[in-house]
Amino acid sequence: MVNNVKSHEIIKKEEKVVPLTYSRTNPFQAKVLTNINLNGPGSNKETRHIELSLKGSGLSYVPGDCLGIFPKNDQELVEAILAEMKWDSHEEIVINNKGDRLPLFEALTTHFEITLLTKKIMEKAAELTENREILKLVSSGQEDQLKAYIEGRDLLDLLLDFGPWNGSVQDIVSILRKMPPRLYSIASSIAAKPDEVHLTIGVVRYKAHGRTRKGVCSVQCSELMQGDNIPVFIQPNKHFFLPEESDSKIIMVGPGTGIAPFRSFIQERAFYGSYGNSWLFFGDQHYSSDFLYKDELEWYQKEGIITKLNTAFSRDTEEKVYVQHKMLENSKELFAWLEDGAYFYVCGDKQYMAKDVHNTLIDIIEKEGKMDRELAEQYLNEMQKQKRYQRDVY
Repeated sequence: MVNNVKSHEIIKKEEKVVPLTYSRTNPFQAKVLTNINLNGPGSNKETRHIELSLKGSGLSYVPGDCLGIFPKNDQELVEAILAEMKWDSHEEIVINNKGDRLPLFEALTTHFEITLLTKKIMEKAAELTENREILKLVSSGQEDQLKAYIEGRDLLDLLLDFGPWNGSVQDIVSILRKMPPRLYSIASSIAAKPDEVHLTIGVVRYKAHGRTRKGVCSVQCSELMQGDNIPVFIQPNKHFFLPEESDSKIIMVGPGTGIAPFRSFIQERAFYGSYGNSWLFFGDQHYSSDFLYKDELEWYQKEGIITKLNTAFSRDTEEKVYVQHKMLENSKELFAWLEDGAYFYVCGDKQYMAKDVHNTLIDIIEKEGKMDRELAEQYLNEMQKQKRYQRDVY
């Protein structure tokens, strides 16, 4: 009996010295060091610069990597759903195939995705009601109408619009997806800022379908106070990274929050003091209120860490000017950099900006390289194969 106790104690001691590995399945509770709004008075935007402590985590990252955050759903939205359905917030429900259970309020707050609808959710919901409108929406040939309905709506809209519901609480929540973590490009170099990770997050708030909508993670992050904790993990990005050769030229196009990974790139190169020429294209709405990291970027330019800095502020001129227009203005030099082996990076909006930048880059190659469109596209494809054209778009 005594031996058994001793062996148990030894195991416990051994367990204590085994270091914890933090990951997506075991996130680290990072402490908030700083949370400030980067936008000035009069801006239409709110962009948060957040600094988190990784002290004691053992976590590391390289420029280009992302930070994953596990968010919580807005409490007011959860309470509105419970009130509408007259559900008991304390009722325990099954949340996964393993049979794990949580009280309903906690499940809707931390486990389920309730702010986004999908075709699959709509189809499953249609099985729990006799409402003709939803049956019509999910029927064959109504794809465009279904897509239009889903855009900007959430679980509360679904429950309000298509009752009465026949399913139990368990039936209805079982149609929902597990809430995925949100990934943000890291805006710092761990070499320059040991035990820290910085983020640049655009806060999403807008009105749609008669209600104010909030970005699940961005709004939560905007409300974090110094000393608060938030669960995080590192998500490596093998497709977005600095060149191995520190003297390689780099061209970075990052309007708005797309600046984040390039701040990391610049900090890293500045720290090691050995760097090739770098060219940054940044854009936003107004110079006076939306020039993110203005003083910092201008200091880097003054010190020669950023060789060239071109900015475009679309609402400051009668005709809107974007980063792709600044690329065209500098097409000859830009192509010369590409010919000299420069790496070209794009980060930011996938729907519009990244497409426009891509097409503009082909235009520049076609014009300055004196080649036809097909050859210009091949030139860019070859850059992509050589990992010299990299995109981190969302």
